[in-house]
Amino acid sequence: MPRHLVPDLLAPGLDLVFCGTAPSPASYRARAYYANPGNAFWATLSAVGLTPERFTPDRYPELLALGIGLTDLNKTEYGSDHELSAQAMDARALRAKLLRFKPAAVAFTSKHAASWALGVKSPSYGRQTERLEGAVAFVLASPSGRARSFWTLEPWREVGAFVAERRQRRERPTWRATA
Repeated sequence: MPRHLVPDLLAPGLDLVFCGTAPSPASYRARAYYANPGNAFWATLSAVGLTPERFTPDRYPELLALGIGLTDLNKTEYGSDHELSAQAMDARALRAKLLRFKPAAVAFTSKHAASWALGVKSPSYGRQTERLEGAVAFVLASPSGRARSFWTLEPWREVGAFVAERRQRRERPTWRATA
């Protein structure tokens, strides 16, 4: 079993798992997700209400307490999408993780990652019609600074609303009539 460059952050029953393509060189060096200073991931999580404040990459383990997990399709290489080998894109391993941990949703942080995992050449942004191993699937605009020309916050807001709804349902008291 190859050693993961950045370990998965997964637990049973999460509200959401973010799935990227592979760590960037900055993430590999920091051993933390979305560590490149030009990446908008952490600012976006805060902007759409998924975190109570803007986290720094080294705080990524704290996401579990918020019902959020992290993984990548390629756990053995790092770099830009065009530098990664096709054989290291492990959609089968992702599917096994989704079956094992049963998150409510999976959100791909790029169309490239979504394309590999969903088997769709050019998926649209937002919530997908088909679930992936029982999880609602979302395709998000990449938060990478290199993809800024394709940036849109709207699908991220859709994911934020999905998680907020789940959190609200959990916090709602269950009332029962007494006889």
